[in-house]
Amino acid sequence: MANRVRGSRSKKDVQQKLSTTEELLETPEALQDRIVDTEEYIKQHANVFIIGAAVILLAVGGYFGYQYYQSGQNQTAQEEMFQAIYYFESDSLNLALNGDGNNYGFLEIMDEFGGTDAANLASYYAGIIELRQGNYESAIDYLEGFSASDLLVQGQAYVLIGDAYMELGDHQAAASQYEQAANYNPNQFFSPQYLMKAAVAYETAGNYAQATESYQQIIDEYPEAYEYQEAQKQHARLEALSAN
Repeated sequence: MANRVRGSRSKKDVQQKLSTTEELLETPEALQDRIVDTEEYIKQHANVFIIGAAVILLAVGGYFGYQYYQSGQNQTAQEEMFQAIYYFESDSLNLALNGDGNNYGFLEIMDEFGGTDAANLASYYAGIIELRQGNYESAIDYLEGFSASDLLVQGQAYVLIGDAYMELGDHQAAASQYEQAANYNPNQFFSPQYLMKAAVAYETAGNYAQATESYQQIIDEYPEAYEYQEAQKQHARLEALSAN
């Protein structure tokens, strides 16, 4: 796929977009390895030491070789993903997902560059596209294959999975995803929103007790939240419903 045709957006603009998003993703920690040997042990176990040292050298060499390869792969994947991101932002979802014959789509990025940060991000994009196109089971698969340490992106991924389950009619599973999003690095801005979604999903599933608990969590933990008063109202309604 040499000499790929790029979109009208400049490479620099899309690179800034990709770099900003990738800052939200997990990056592997540097390898730390401490080996403590004594001179006497080396003298007494020369052969064992030589073999052990050779194994260690092979392992360390293999690790850094793999990291170097992955770094190169990730850079290549980033470059290949420019056009897919452009299509995504232009709402050309099929082209973003499957490519245009000259440029990779997100699915090809995942296949060709598995294990890279770019492929991880492509999985997130692919999940969003599948969700918007009504392919809910595929959306769940791709979003479950995505992981990030950032509280906003990972939490949103859980919410999107929940939305897909809601569309499939599995309201209990949806509620569990919303609850997971709310409790993933909980914060006063997004957690109350996710708990409200969880409560609605639980109630739709007929699980009034857990719906009440979700509203109660907002009342107890997020009194300054915009959702606080609505949570009080709905909590009182469910308690009255249970009393009857």
